[in-house]
Amino acid sequence: MRKADREIKDFEEIKELLDECQTIRLAMHDEPYPYIVPLSYGWEEKDGQIFIYFHCAKEGKKLDLIEKNSNVCVEVDSLAGYRSTGHGITADYKSAIAFGRAERVYGEELVRGLELLLQHCRVEGYSARECAARDITAVVKITVESITGKRRFAE
Repeated sequence: MRKADREIKDFEEIKELLDECQTIRLAMHDEPYPYIVPLSYGWEEKDGQIFIYFHCAKEGKKLDLIEKNSNVCVEVDSLAGYRSTGHGITADYKSAIAFGRAERVYGEELVRGLELLLQHCRVEGYSARECAARDITAVVKITVESITGKRRFAE
């Protein structure tokens, strides 16, 4: 990171960012250009490992690209506004970039992914198990291999 003083080094702060944001941007390999898409998500941390889940149709471009190459990049950000620097204007933000591997999940892991998605999106009144039983939605899990955070202004 070029400006090391802006790096978010506290893992708890990165997890707070994942909690507060509503959308990830998922980048995948495609030809002739990368493919990026905004997605709703759920996530969890187990023993220092972050897992991000999203849902999609059971067929489509995302699943096709993940099948070809499971290496993905995830971006999440929170913009608090803009501030004067004394010689210009700049963004007041936090962001994180993660690299990992994506894989479609099934069975209880699909249900768990839907539970986390519903929880994170603050959707009430739906059963993840009932959604899974309809068999119309795929769930993908991203196992995060590395994540870095950055902020413009300290809180």
